[in-house]
Amino acid sequence: MARRIHVFDPPERFVAGTVGSPGARVFYLQARNGARLVTVAVEKTQVALLAEQLTELLDELGRRGVGMGPAEPVGAADTSPLEQPIEAEFRVATIALGWDPRGSRVVVEAQAAGGEESASGFSDDPDGPDALRVLLAAAPARAFARRAGRLVSAGRPPCPLCGLPLDDDHVCPRQNGHRH
Repeated sequence: MARRIHVFDPPERFVAGTVGSPGARVFYLQARNGARLVTVAVEKTQVALLAEQLTELLDELGRRGVGMGPAEPVGAADTSPLEQPIEAEFRVATIALGWDPRGSRVVVEAQAAGGEESASGFSDDPDGPDALRVLLAAAPARAFARRAGRLVSAGRPPCPLCGLPLDDDHVCPRQNGHRH
């Protein structure tokens, strides 16, 4: 089957979201333009790292004075749930983050498993893995990072001793297997 690269340049909406309750949530990235909707499944750690790295990239570009338009989101934060239907095109194995100086925008590419990874993480190789590629100006990229950060922190709180998720079944390795 031929490789599919879903490009949103720019998307009307690009968000991270979840389905399920804390401890049993499934994480997704979702991009939409009009009636075209693409959803991919990701791990919580991938969402957390993407939000963190995106914030660091935007902060560094701002310190360097790179012309990227307004860096702060305008208007109310997008707190709406993921759009229906939630049908993942693929599970993400690799996420690459970059900067397109020609268009002054951030590039996020989420790739499925399989194929050779390119040195930059971005490739249009027709034999590569399926991918979701999203190009964002600074303000929507910052809004995405903020929402993703809130989403990750809305889960189960970490154990103050070991850092693992704290729930009713938590057995802390720092407490020699005793429950809190």
